[in-house]
Amino acid sequence: MKKFLIVILALIIIALLMVWHGTRVPSSAFDNSKNENPVSDALIHQGEYVARAADCVACHSTPESEPFAGGLEMATPLGSIFATNITPDKTTGIGRYSLADFERAVRQGVTPDGKRLYPAMPYPSYEKMTDADIEALYAYFMHGVEPVIQENKDSTIPWPMNMRWPLAYWNVLFTEDGVYQPDSSKDERWNRGAYLVQGAGHCGSCHTERGFAMQEKALSDASDKYLSGATLDGWYAPSLRDDHNTGLGRWSEEDIAQFLKEGRNEHAVVYGSMTDAYNNSTQFLSDEDLKAIAHYLKSLPGDPQRDGAPWSYDATTADKLAVNNRASVAGAQIYYDHCSACHGNDGLGKGKWIPPLAGSASSLAPTPVSSINATL
Repeated sequence: MKKFLIVILALIIIALLMVWHGTRVPSSAFDNSKNENPVSDALIHQGEYVARAADCVACHSTPESEPFAGGLEMATPLGSIFATNITPDKTTGIGRYSLADFERAVRQGVTPDGKRLYPAMPYPSYEKMTDADIEALYAYFMHGVEPVIQENKDSTIPWPMNMRWPLAYWNVLFTEDGVYQPDSSKDERWNRGAYLVQGAGHCGSCHTERGFAMQEKALSDASDKYLSGATLDGWYAPSLRDDHNTGLGRWSEEDIAQFLKEGRNEHAVVYGSMTDAYNNSTQFLSDEDLKAIAHYLKSLPGDPQRDGAPWSYDATTADKLAVNNRASVAGAQIYYDHCSACHGNDGLGKGKWIPPLAGSASSLAPTPVSSINATL
């Protein structure tokens, strides 16, 4: 009985220590910052640019709300969570956050009271943002955003799955601690592109496959799984690697930069979640940053074994739309009646104005969800 009690006591102590670790407020790089210096307009402007690069408004706003006031519903397998109010309102927003509080929330996923944020907030990527960008972002949210009184909504995830302290251990397993470190073997443009893609841009949140615990299977180009394509929210986010069929293998660096700037090129047009990223983020980035992103993405090798034999145009598909054939081929009559007027019988579209369907990533993807959703 004595040994049994000792074991029980030890387990209780371990459990308490685990809960303490999961609810404690971790240290911040800005713990000793006094926030006494006046904030310059230049810093606020820089912070606005960082907020664009990080696409903060897309998740922390709804079509009905004021910018950054929160309320967007995000469905998970366990229930819904709602984006929070990140305006500088002192009662319902983040107006009372210090710079250290802000850094902990953005880069570590922890609120000032020790509450862990769900990784729907892409802090595993934001961890890589520099101190300078965090300071600028803080200046923008505190001085460049209008405060809005809007209460935050509770998640619908039931107890005990809604306990957040275990996320501290999720972080240990599935995040990479530390700011982005430049690769000395690469040029300045490549490193700038890598920083934007891996950090503020959090491109892997959509374009990298997730594992059993909903973690991104890779957070950097150290793994060939990074940006290799994934299905999320009913859309297929294509590979951003040099994959010929489902990625950027047939795109030039100029094609990528044009797509991010204009929302279209001769290969594709934005759709699904990428529409929000274009509308709120990429079109506002500087030409030099867009070129850096393109330069970095084109350096990521594809995987022919995963991607399959390279696609090439095959006219036999178009032949099935001939008058004598299309009635007997499933889908051919529907395509002819509703799609061919714009996309053509050959499916090649019309330059950058009407995207091609033949050879598009959504057509060659391992899942048809994007094609189905776009049609619906």
